[in-house]
Parts: sequence; C-alpha cells; structure tokens
Amino acid sequence: MPTDIDHVFLPTMQRARGAGRISTKQSDGVTRLDRLYQDGCAKIRLPHTHSSALEAVLINTAGGLTGGDRMDWTAQIAADGRAVLTTQACERIYRSLGGPASVHTRLEVGANAHLDWLPQETILFAASQLDRRIDIDLADGASLTAIEAILLGRDAMGEVALDARLRDNWRVRRNGRLIHAEATRLDGTEAERKGLPLLAGKRAFATVLHIAPNADACAARLVHLRATLPEEGRIAASANGERLVVRVLAQTGLAMRRLIVPILAELSGAGSLPRLWHL
Repeated sequence: MPTDIDHVFLPTMQRARGAGRISTKQSDGVTRLDRLYQDGCAKIRLPHTHSSALEAVLINTAGGLTGGDRMDWTAQIAADGRAVLTTQACERIYRSLGGPASVHTRLEVGANAHLDWLPQETILFAASQLDRRIDIDLADGASLTAIEAILLGRDAMGEVALDARLRDNWRVRRNGRLIHAEATRLDGTEAERKGLPLLAGKRAFATVLHIAPNADACAARLVHLRATLPEEGRIAASANGERLVVRVLAQTGLAMRRLIVPILAELSGAGSLPRLWHL
C-alpha cells in the first residue's frame, strides 16, 4: 500500500545560469564593440576610458555561485585590436549542497592583437566546489596577459575554507597548436595546504600568464619584470619560449594584490590597469 511518504518530492533547487559574449572590430585605430550578447545572470558593461583599448566589465548579477550554477564567457578580439576584460567584483563560490559550480571561459585573439584577461580574485568559501576551464586561441602575432587569483576564505572573517574544492584547467593555443597547459586541483586536505611545495600555509595564490608574440619579446619582458619584483614575498617568474609565467603566494588577499598589481601593470597591453584593480 502506498503511504504519504511516497508522495513527498524533494524541491528542485533554483540554479544560476549566465552566458555573455563580446566581439570587437577595428575603426580608425581604435578597438570598438562589434557584437554583445548577455543572458541570465551574466551582464557586460563597457565603461568610458581614455585608451584606444576596449574595456569590458563582466558581472554576475546572482552575487555568487554554488553547486549546479553555470557561467559561460566568450570574447573575440579582432586583428590588431586591444582589449581588457575584468570583473566588477570578486567572484564568490559558496557552500555546495551537491556538485560543483561551473565556469567556462573561451577567448579568441586575432592576428597582432592583445588581450588583458584580468578578472578579480575568486573567493572559495567553506565546503565550496568550483570546476573552471579557460580555453584561449591566439592567432599569429597575438599576445595575452592573463591572471587567475584564488582566496581561500574571507580575510576579515578569519576563514580558512579547508574543505573547499577546486578544479582549474587552462589550455592556450596558437593557430590550434597547444603552447600552454596547466591544471590546479584542491581536494580540501590539510597536506596540500601546509606542504612546502604546495601552498605552504598560505591562503591566497595567483598565476599570471603572459604570451608574447615571440620568444625574444618574452625574454625582454622577463628582464624588465624581474627588476620590479619585490625581494619579500613568495613570488617567482620564469620564461620558456613565448610564455612567461609568474606564481604568487600570500597570506591575505590584500598582500597578494600588492604583489600582483605592479606585475599586471608591467605586462598590460593597454598601458594601464582597469580602475577596478587600483589599490
């Protein structure tokens, strides 16, 4: 005989969905908007600047992400263009009741163009889960400066978010040829937080990737960059061919910003950082 409990259904949780796409064109030496698409909680705003580069601010109006939420961002930069993509605020990844939040970014940079991919930090809260993927395609002569920074918990609240989980995969190609790949994985274990080869007890970490048009240009960039690196702090830079990679560890988000802002200013193709990145 059926009972009342057989007719009890678990409620379907509302999930955030967002998709934003932007493409550019060149006009009189200035990079301008060509097409813009936004759906769901994904919004894109274009602030007025005094630069010939196009600046776009990506916004998640849901205010954060949790398990089952999905965001998709796509940008296409025309040949000879200059563009800067940033975010309005830090992305917050909240406690998951099942499964990860998913963020997928696709970036295409045309011949001899430059893109600054400068999202603000991602904050992982306790018991959060994030699955993120970045796919970047560069044409001949194109260059890129990209950053992804992670904060484990909120500084002001003294959180450590020990059980936060992260899957982060980068794939960068030039004309279809893979030139950079990396994967970051956090499983919420104490060993990975305290291990000297891993996070060494730090709560904030970042990767800055610069792809130059060629190896000679990359080597020259590294020489200039090393002259700006502070003596204090856990920070290192290396170059291999057309790739320049900077790794940063810090105890707090503010300490990390003070380390990475001069680096981004040095590597930016727009000549200056977005106002949202100013300390």
